[in-house]
Amino acid sequence: MKPAPTVKLNNGYEMPILGLGTYNSKNNEGELAVKHAIDIGYRHIDTAYFYQNEAEVGKAIRDKIAEGVVKREDIFLVTKLWNIHHDPKHVEVACRKQLCNFGLDYIDLYLMHMPVGYKYIDEETLMPKDENGVLQLSDVDYLDTYKAMEQLVKIGLVRSIGVSNFNSEQLLRVINNCEIKPVTNQVECSPAINQKKLAAFCKQHGVTLTAYTPLGKPNPDEQKPEFLYAPKVKAIAEKYNKTPPQIVLRYLVELGVLPIPKSSNAGRITENFNIFDFELTEEEKSVLDGYNTGERMVPLNLIKGQNHKYYPFAIEF
Repeated sequence: MKPAPTVKLNNGYEMPILGLGTYNSKNNEGELAVKHAIDIGYRHIDTAYFYQNEAEVGKAIRDKIAEGVVKREDIFLVTKLWNIHHDPKHVEVACRKQLCNFGLDYIDLYLMHMPVGYKYIDEETLMPKDENGVLQLSDVDYLDTYKAMEQLVKIGLVRSIGVSNFNSEQLLRVINNCEIKPVTNQVECSPAINQKKLAAFCKQHGVTLTAYTPLGKPNPDEQKPEFLYAPKVKAIAEKYNKTPPQIVLRYLVELGVLPIPKSSNAGRITENFNIFDFELTEEEKSVLDGYNTGERMVPLNLIKGQNHKYYPFAIEF
């Protein structure tokens, strides 16, 4: 299969419109998943410090470069600054550590994982909790964090920067107060929470929207989420000789968002990529629109209950 089409970012770089998500892909499993993905045409690979698999992802990329399958410039590697590193003094140190993890000399896109920072205890404590199990948050202003990320572009460690889990007001505050415009906002986006308003807002400001958890969290036993198991969606899939997940990913691409479905299963990685040989009709897209309940799979509940000033989901979009 040939690589996915790309979209031109606001800084001139090209980002493939479909990527491989690697959350929970650890050890050898993660390495094999990335290698298979590159072999079949994926060029956009998404990971994060929090996933603790940057070494495996980096090894897979380096091995595929060594084999001559790709060049470094063919790969669009995305990773994220974790929430314990929001204090500006930690940002460059964290990024350099992540580059060491990858064994590469630059990152294509570096995202702030969330607008809310966590208390820094040490490098190993990714989820700092007190004796009652309450997550310890920090009050570092995400603008200060973002400005430290801008320095990473200036010194050549990263090519593009962006944000994740930001709402429209938070995104606009970054755009209005920082030098380098974010190239993307990576948020949960699926037919259940199609983010049309946030996507339109991002587009208006020249920012792409990347969709994590684009297939929800498939649960065949409970036939959830409904949009993957509904007879109407199955009928659309049969019409195109595709599967319901392929219909969902195609729907998101046609909405103008960039899905990064996560899988470690070679068959599903291949299936998820094979969505560029058909288009949905307006009627079919409106069927998918019908599943938009706004319900999140990732509501950030550990932050939500603390009324933190930067909790992102307190407004409509």
